[in-house]
Amino acid sequence: MVTAIVLLYLGFNFLKGIDFFSSTTRYYAVYKNVNNLTESNQIYLNGYAVGRVRKIHIQQSKNRVVVEMNIDSEIILNDSTEAVLNGELLGGRFIQLVVGNSKHRLQARDTVRSDMAKGLMDLITENAQPVASNLQTTLAKLNTLLDGLSSNSKQLDSMFNRLQKTPVLLNKTLTTASNNIETLGSTYKGVAENLNNRITELKPTLSNFNTLSDSLKALKLNGTLKNMQVTLGKLNETLSKLNKGDNTMSKLLTEDTLYVNLNKMLVSFDSLANHINHNPKHFLGPLGQSHKKIEKELQEQKAEQEKKKK
Repeated sequence: MVTAIVLLYLGFNFLKGIDFFSSTTRYYAVYKNVNNLTESNQIYLNGYAVGRVRKIHIQQSKNRVVVEMNIDSEIILNDSTEAVLNGELLGGRFIQLVVGNSKHRLQARDTVRSDMAKGLMDLITENAQPVASNLQTTLAKLNTLLDGLSSNSKQLDSMFNRLQKTPVLLNKTLTTASNNIETLGSTYKGVAENLNNRITELKPTLSNFNTLSDSLKALKLNGTLKNMQVTLGKLNETLSKLNKGDNTMSKLLTEDTLYVNLNKMLVSFDSLANHINHNPKHFLGPLGQSHKKIEKELQEQKAEQEKKKK
């Protein structure tokens, strides 16, 4: 019975991960949350099992959990080693050792640095944050677009109402155009008939005009042409006599004496009319005035005009 009890005890501890035939070194790790870690869970180094969790106890006063680990004595840990609490996808928990490059070796019962591996939810959260921010930006733009569509809905409604009225207006326009085309066709038909009637009426007149032209062609115009030649000969004789200069008419045409005398006479008449307009008393007196008085008055008038100009 004692042997059975000893074997039962050894087998139970063996199932718990306690190996009585290999030497181990005890270390400690402190966590805020062990996340369902239990005793006898495996401890791995580079994916190889090097120990087990021996015991777990909580320090409620310090709000922390202390994990006691049994690790093979052949494994050398230093002060930069970390005990990372990790887990499997199906819920199993284990501790992953990450040995640093420090040369300071840890002694038995020393405390190893602890850390928590990121879980699936943490990874999803980290990766979901950029997606969530992009989604929020997209939703904001979509809201802006929907606000713009709602503000322009009245314009769209009015546009659709106008589009609904367009076929009716188009039908009315086509109906009016068809009526006008029928009226125009009937008017054109009447004009064409009237034009045909007028052409029919003009046919006798055109035949008479052809007859008249034939009659004009048959007239003898030689006598008329001869009379015109005689008249042109007499006109040439008259012009030759005028060019000779031995008569009064030719002198009037070739000399400017008469023209010069006429100009002088007109200038004298013009000065006389001006003198009469400005000094009528020189000619309206009983015996008029002497030449000296007239010149004296003219000089006085000129002096007064020059004073006014100055």
